[in-house]
Amino acid sequence: MISSVYSDSSEENVVAKVHSKYVCQNCGAESPRWIGKCPNCGEWNTFTEEIISRVTARRKASTFTENAVPVPIAEVDSVDNERIKTGLDEFDRVVGGGIVLGSVCLLGGDPGVGKSTLMMQVAASLRDYVVLYVTGEESVKQIKLRSERLQFPASKNLLLLSETNMEVINDVIGRGEPDFVVVDSIQTMYRPELESAPGTVSQVRESTALLMRAAKTKGISVFIVGHVTKEGVIAGPRVIEHMVDTVLQFEGERHYSYRILRAAKNRFGSTNEIGIFEMHDTGLREVKNPSEVFLSERTYGTSGSTVVASMEGTRPILVEVQALVTPTTYGVAQRTSTGFDYRRLSLLLAVLEKRVGLHLGNYDVFVNVAGGVRIEEPAVDLGIAVSIASSFRDVPTDSQSVAVGEIGLGGEIRTISQIEKRVLEAKKLGFKRIVVPKNNLRGLKANGEIEIVGVESVNRALETLLS
Repeated sequence: MISSVYSDSSEENVVAKVHSKYVCQNCGAESPRWIGKCPNCGEWNTFTEEIISRVTARRKASTFTENAVPVPIAEVDSVDNERIKTGLDEFDRVVGGGIVLGSVCLLGGDPGVGKSTLMMQVAASLRDYVVLYVTGEESVKQIKLRSERLQFPASKNLLLLSETNMEVINDVIGRGEPDFVVVDSIQTMYRPELESAPGTVSQVRESTALLMRAAKTKGISVFIVGHVTKEGVIAGPRVIEHMVDTVLQFEGERHYSYRILRAAKNRFGSTNEIGIFEMHDTGLREVKNPSEVFLSERTYGTSGSTVVASMEGTRPILVEVQALVTPTTYGVAQRTSTGFDYRRLSLLLAVLEKRVGLHLGNYDVFVNVAGGVRIEEPAVDLGIAVSIASSFRDVPTDSQSVAVGEIGLGGEIRTISQIEKRVLEAKKLGFKRIVVPKNNLRGLKANGEIEIVGVESVNRALETLLS
């Protein structure tokens, strides 16, 4: 249904058009009519009707253009962005060394993972700055109870506001001029001039745009908390992630106490860094030495267990990768991986069968990265392959060795980056030997406290670690 409403105004010649459209709440695709399956993302029953009112007027156009003056790039000051340290080293590491004034950060995560707790700790740590904490899901009394449970000291610089109307929030920001603003969560906010319900694509997009305008014009750092879909991505259209400066993902398995903060996008720093926290009754505690924590429950003398050295940004982390290979009881063998890419696992199984001669077609293969960590870099290929071969042959891996290396389709071990940091981390935790790609030995300084063994193929690595 499309209708038009005209209002006569000789002074401004305002024309208001009202029409409706259907928008996919998963990806933001638009359609003039309702359809069951989204042609863009393939999800079912995600299209919702939204009423759109567009007003075109000379006065409205001039509001946005009267202050738009281009500036020559030669006249722009090239100064570094000022960063504010929060005191949470793990958080500062992920955002690039501190919070940049005037930046907009989007934080996503599963329900109950600790997003509000993390934002509350960040807000409480900024004692010398005025922080406005806007909540649309809780009352100010609930926020106060949480701060007492987390044992945060009361501060007059931490202001609480329970509101969902973005016009009211924007007015409070303009009058109070805080240094930082936390909005929890963006799916509960709405702009009254839009007739769609809170949480829809239009409301989320326009609410984010209003917060961005306040951040850029007033130099306020804004943190936006967002819900995630069942696929684990932040709810709403991808355009929201393109609008903000930083996108953070707060991850954690339900049955583990460890939480990992990752940067999916960062205009002011690297996206390779991670921050590791441990959930306690009094909030999130920083994990200063994650390698020691992830290896604390490691078992010795068991087949299918190998320690690998993974790089997360500039930080080396040692984790245990486990594999279990058993004869299948079904018609088709199972392939299951937790914390490791399933397609990469299929590639490694094909290499082991073709190049090493392990006939795994009638065996179920289960791979797990202990501690609830997810590893994506190919440098852990060798550790995964060694664990699978160890479980298949039922021969324990050398418990004092660490394995790193990327495996090619020909069974060769390919060169990896930042080998020195991996060796130093293995030496620091007391390991006696580290198996690395042979080409990485060039220029690598020998260390008397740990033996460095170079291998050129998977067969040679298995001979070294399973003998």
